[in-house]
Amino acid sequence: MTGRFQPVHAQHLELFEIALRDADHLVIAVTNPDTGTRHEEPTSAHRHLPGANPFTFFERTQLLAAAVTDRGWAARTTVVPFDLTRPRCWPEYVPLHANQLVRAYGGWEHDKAARLARAGYPVTVLDGDPATRISATDIRARLDGNGWEDLVPASVVPPLAELLLARSSAGSGRRT
Repeated sequence: MTGRFQPVHAQHLELFEIALRDADHLVIAVTNPDTGTRHEEPTSAHRHLPGANPFTFFERTQLLAAAVTDRGWAARTTVVPFDLTRPRCWPEYVPLHANQLVRAYGGWEHDKAARLARAGYPVTVLDGDPATRISATDIRARLDGNGWEDLVPASVVPPLAELLLARSSAGSGRRT
């Protein structure tokens, strides 16, 4: 499963669970793993912006590890970087036989699913209901204050709070 996980939330975990029902192992492919991999996309106006990518790859792996460990999936999960701008390198991180699970809410997700299919991956697209979508944008908007804790899995709250506190204490604010 590919995604930015900025931060990981309950609907990500739902997809992980669906994937693990049908597979022995889940590869969580983290897109926009570094600032050099961010590029404007016609079907997603914000995904390349600094504010939409406040966490480093390393920080996201920590949050993902907390979530999958809490669910008992750690031994069945591998987290890798996945630069969507370099399809020729994708098989180095995710085997071509790995089924890609994509929940589609709009143009961006359908575009991503098509790119993965063109690269040779089997792709399963699940239609998402925009009315029930959890928005990581909404979560990020609350990270400077209170009220975000109910928007992420309980297991993610402690490491995310620690990360935010460390940034606040350092006076660095959000990473860009």
